[in-house]
Amino acid sequence: MKQSRTHTCGELRLSDAGKQVTIVGWLENVREVGANFAFCVLRDFYGTTQFVIENETMMSAIKPLNKETTLSVTGIVRERESKNPKLPTGEIEVVPEKIEVLGKCRHNQLPFEINKSRDADENTRLKYRFLDLRNPAVKKNIVLRCQVVAELRRLMTEQGFLEITTPILTASSPEGARDYLVPARNFPGKFYALPQAPQQFKQLLMTAGFDKYFQIAPCFRDEDARADRTPGEFYQLDMEMAFATQEDVLSTLEQVLVPVYEKFGKYSRVSQAPFRHIPFNEAMERYGSDKPDLRIDLEIQDITAEVQGCGFGPFENATVKAVAVDNFTQARKWIDKLLADVEVQTGNKACWVKVDENGNFTGGVSKFLTDCQAALTEKLNLKPGSFVCMAAGKKAAAQKTAGVIRTLLGKRVPGHFDEEQYALCWIVDFPMYEIGEESGQLEFCHNPFSMPQGGLKALEEAEGDTEKLLAIHANQYDLVCNGYECASGAVRNHDPEIMVKAFQMVGLGEEDVKAKFPAMYNAFTYGAPPHAGAAPGVDRLIMLLTGEESIREVITFPMNKNAQDLMMGAPTTVDQSQLDTVHIAIVEE
Repeated sequence: MKQSRTHTCGELRLSDAGKQVTIVGWLENVREVGANFAFCVLRDFYGTTQFVIENETMMSAIKPLNKETTLSVTGIVRERESKNPKLPTGEIEVVPEKIEVLGKCRHNQLPFEINKSRDADENTRLKYRFLDLRNPAVKKNIVLRCQVVAELRRLMTEQGFLEITTPILTASSPEGARDYLVPARNFPGKFYALPQAPQQFKQLLMTAGFDKYFQIAPCFRDEDARADRTPGEFYQLDMEMAFATQEDVLSTLEQVLVPVYEKFGKYSRVSQAPFRHIPFNEAMERYGSDKPDLRIDLEIQDITAEVQGCGFGPFENATVKAVAVDNFTQARKWIDKLLADVEVQTGNKACWVKVDENGNFTGGVSKFLTDCQAALTEKLNLKPGSFVCMAAGKKAAAQKTAGVIRTLLGKRVPGHFDEEQYALCWIVDFPMYEIGEESGQLEFCHNPFSMPQGGLKALEEAEGDTEKLLAIHANQYDLVCNGYECASGAVRNHDPEIMVKAFQMVGLGEEDVKAKFPAMYNAFTYGAPPHAGAAPGVDRLIMLLTGEESIREVITFPMNKNAQDLMMGAPTTVDQSQLDTVHIAIVEE
């Protein structure tokens, strides 16, 4: 089926010369070279084709039109005198016999040049996203997204998973982010919530007897934007398996994701299954992050023992971490920029020393480390020309600051960053609990639905002892690729007794669990199977495959950084009658 055309704008070749054809699309460009002579370019989804105006009648038809008007052009294909080898249609042109306007562009001035839309201000691009998407370079990402989603569906189905959709209107649930609430018209004062994830529903499907579930699931979270996170909504490959272990889930995802990276990725090299497993504590110690970029060959070392008593105030009674590089030739201005960037990203200061040609420390805080020089040289394997950047503070802060140092040094000092690959690993053995930064109280570290390692016995033995509780690991895992968390999952806590005990540790009793998770708690009392799952983020996966730095480049109609849809004008005010219908009153601050 060719619709109203005989050929697309990317289809005609020299073998079509002499044929009468009809092509349709947007008028991309008009270049007049005489009174009744012009070269024109027509663009559709598939490509571009040149058509040539050679008489007064056709010129009168094309001359009043603005760029981006949609046209139907019927004419004869002929060989071009001046061929363009860069275009698939560059050997031919169409001489029109009839030009019909299908949709007139009424604007003399476009917000941006279509083929250069990526150079425009982002808010302008988002306001006129329907024009931005006409740019073949922008459209290419969306096409790839469609292809990847289709491939994910195919691979999951081949693995025996059923695609099952779950509700969008559901109950509010404490899952780590703010809910989007929807007022219930028939129940004044009550609200639905858009799901932050299908977490409870997929666990209920396992309890209902389904063995393998997946869906390309929309998720809604009222959280701030980042370069790798869009506000409002996102999609994930949500999956769950009954009677499954952690290794069952990891193996399944490896079999699904490696082919996707190999087929669609920008880089030709991909980590092969099984991916490396790195315990959370080891990741923090060696890389300063639970999302380590393994393309960087640098590691963090603990030098706390070596520098204690050196006389440098920030090192006293603190954890001290260091990252060392050899063959360092950068100037002081470069070092100052590094330290400034570390402070901007972490809020913490870093310090440094260099090793001169005689093996002595120089610059930075070297005067404090004279007595530590031999110990540090041995510990860090330093040589003339080495550079050491250090972070100090409480353990977690020192680790994270050193992690930023590692990343910046690895990407800025030549020879330490092997960019052209997808380096994947599993981060495992996450802490079950942590002390909340804001509350100062014991909280779930990651996912309250995870099964604690050691089960009920581990919880009972640690009850009342904060240090022991913080030492409990969860059967939980994250997939990391090139410094980004790409999936999160866990072996689920399917036992009501263990679930109640786990929540008791954070001050919530059985009645709280029943109230917050009534359906899941009730279902688990009817014999739930052990089950496990995960959820790779689709948007982030596409971002990695394309090599884009902003996730908004791979979403068809993204919001801006402030969670505004500038094209549709959302969020917006509504009529008072609509508010009255759902029993909502707006209270001015």
